[in-house]
Amino acid sequence: MTNRLAHSFSPYLLQHADNPVAWFEWGEAAFEEARRRDVPVFLSVGYAACHWCHVMAHESFEDPAIGEALDQRFVSVKVDREERPDVDAIYMDVTMALTGQGGWPMSVWLTPEGHAFHAGTYFPPTARPGMPSFRQVLDAVTDAWEHRREQVLAGSVQLTREIEARGQPPAPGTLTAADVDQAIGSLVAQADEAHGGFGGAPKFPPSSILDALVARASQGDGRLADEAWRVAALTVERMARGGIHDQLAGGFARYATDRAWAIPHFEKMLYDNALLLGAYARGAVEARRRGEPLAELFERVAAQTVEWLAADLLTEQGAFASSLDADSLDAQGALREGAAYVWTPEQLTDVLGTADGDHAAQLLGVDAAGTFEHGTSTLQLSSDPEDRDWFDGVRDGLRAARSRRPAPARDDKVVAAWNGWAIAALSDAAMLLGRPEWLRLAQRAATSVLEIHLDADRLRRTSRDGVASAAPGVAEDYAGVALGLLSLACATGEQIWLTRALALLETLERDFAADDGSLYDTPNHAESLVRRPRNVGENATPSGTTAMLRASRIAYRLSGEDRWRERADALAATVAAYVAQAPRAAGWALADAVAEHAQRHPVEVAIVGEQAGGPLTRAAWRMAPAGSVVVTGVPDSGIPLLTARPVVAGTATAYVCRGHVCDLPVTTVEGLERLLA
Repeated sequence: MTNRLAHSFSPYLLQHADNPVAWFEWGEAAFEEARRRDVPVFLSVGYAACHWCHVMAHESFEDPAIGEALDQRFVSVKVDREERPDVDAIYMDVTMALTGQGGWPMSVWLTPEGHAFHAGTYFPPTARPGMPSFRQVLDAVTDAWEHRREQVLAGSVQLTREIEARGQPPAPGTLTAADVDQAIGSLVAQADEAHGGFGGAPKFPPSSILDALVARASQGDGRLADEAWRVAALTVERMARGGIHDQLAGGFARYATDRAWAIPHFEKMLYDNALLLGAYARGAVEARRRGEPLAELFERVAAQTVEWLAADLLTEQGAFASSLDADSLDAQGALREGAAYVWTPEQLTDVLGTADGDHAAQLLGVDAAGTFEHGTSTLQLSSDPEDRDWFDGVRDGLRAARSRRPAPARDDKVVAAWNGWAIAALSDAAMLLGRPEWLRLAQRAATSVLEIHLDADRLRRTSRDGVASAAPGVAEDYAGVALGLLSLACATGEQIWLTRALALLETLERDFAADDGSLYDTPNHAESLVRRPRNVGENATPSGTTAMLRASRIAYRLSGEDRWRERADALAATVAAYVAQAPRAAGWALADAVAEHAQRHPVEVAIVGEQAGGPLTRAAWRMAPAGSVVVTGVPDSGIPLLTARPVVAGTATAYVCRGHVCDLPVTTVEGLERLLA
């Protein structure tokens, strides 16, 4: 027997359609029912690839007795955090305030007016030391609602007000070059000297921070530049060699459960891989500039990430799906985390034969004790194989054998923002690494998102099977897609991508702008919630504010319109305090500050008379200072940076401009390198 979720759009909600719980989707109907019955709302938030969401679903939400208790005492609401990031953000702030930690599944109890009064994450079916059972929590919440109602109602409203007040962004500020260097120095000091990255376990890929570190590293060969590079290079190398990286098919898991990147939490997300693709491509260019052999590893990881995106996340419509699950069926038919990815020595020899299997086990860190569970191991590549051709054959054989295992489920929901980051990363990586064929993936995804998600001038957050959901786009969707389109405009020289990007930025200005120059996360026409979320700092992904900051810089350099420079400066001011005081929460903003305060200031480079991937284009992408824009196209084809830029003497020509004031054109790589040096 199914519940209301059987007709849901979200794959995550559909996973709960057979629960013995009378789930509602988020909406006024649920709160109206709570008011009618005079009961609290139980809000459960998760996502399709979440391992612990599956665990709690199996332990509690599939239990008829728990279902009966929920139905009798509460109105239960299920939310896909990827579809409704606004709802997730509001109540995650509450969970963090009440418990000091957050995560998913998120469990929150609300008044019928939407104010939270109790919160947590995963609750087990039976009590554990320091953790009550889910049933005990239900009993305690019911007791509070029935016997301390006035206190609960007053406290919940006060909690909403306090969190709203604490969540106001810092006052706009300005940064100096010394502030920027101090922020980079702070990151260097906080880094894990042994394994790269930041913090202990669990450890998340610091994608946007890597952009800032590589940007600073590229500014010269001084001490701070070298230290920034050391941290960035160590991080991306250790991640590339660790179990968090799929050594067979490419792509990265969402995070590692240990500080050495060895044991992943196995779900693989589009947003992580899109952002890391850009980081590895930029890292490869910097490594090659420094003459370091790591460049080959970084380029190989970037290429494998693109291959994985195309093989496992590409949808029929041409955009990219959201994620692959952490769990799949093991050999005994039990649903187990990481079952698709882990190996024993015996399994390696079964596939490869004794000699190659033993050699592969030694190279990939697989032994009888196991590094994971039940004697199994993740695959780690602590050093490069001496025989690359042999290892490529090993990878092919193991990947073919793994393909015969039950595959993790795919959340085929398309998220606009994440596709925007993927489009930007594919476009940039194509040009940075000389792989123009990757542009086809970016163009196809961009076309799909615009055709399916864009309704007049408003974006829908998600789609599935070519149909857009009702969920409105949030700030990161508009900024992320605009950024992807701007990157495509640079790579292809086609005006249409610039035109569509500027239209999205116009809508951001109209519907999301706050008085202090930052952005709200939700548009002014969105559903009214207990508060309007506004998170300008970054977490695992850029915020709407920092994504628009990056997009506005590119928009200015492509269009020459001062309004976008002024907008970028205003956005930079709103996140200046984060850059100075909490740079780990402001990676893209710090990368922008590095570029804007550098002695090698960003430039605009217009190249005409050659195709993308030509020698002048490759040199410009490789040599231009951080934050620069390079566009290759046809003179006077509609992009202002290409206007009045004729081909000289019938050969490919480059124009290097600063604030749209250009040096004399050059026609040789050597001449271009001199201008960019």
